[in-house]
Amino acid sequence: MSAASALQKAIHDRLAGDAALTALIGAGGICDRLLDRQRLPVVVIEAIESRDHSTATEAGEEHFITLAAWSKADGHREAQAIAARLHALLHDAEIPVAGVALVSLLHRATRFGRDRGKPFHRAELRFRAVTE
Repeated sequence: MSAASALQKAIHDRLAGDAALTALIGAGGICDRLLDRQRLPVVVIEAIESRDHSTATEAGEEHFITLAAWSKADGHREAQAIAARLHALLHDAEIPVAGVALVSLLHRATRFGRDRGKPFHRAELRFRAVTE
């Protein structure tokens, strides 16, 4: 398993195991793509971009992770609550990642917006992780 795949699984497991997040999005509310007619709210692990981040002595990778919280509720309040929980669960978290050491996992940015032409609200969170 690649470091990116292991990291995605570790993030999924961390989110799926949290009762407070499950209360916000429901059971099974975490996926890796937004499907047509999907039940909302939902958290989507939208992308993981990985780059070599090796040093002279250690092999490593830098990962840029994009998560999105989708909501049909009026206003941004639901998406904001989900985003706050995602931040609390992942920012500077020490989560086990199979086969690699997670050196850091830090929140980089959050953006709130609406999906053009649709009644959905979206919170996009970006994180940076380093694995060795």
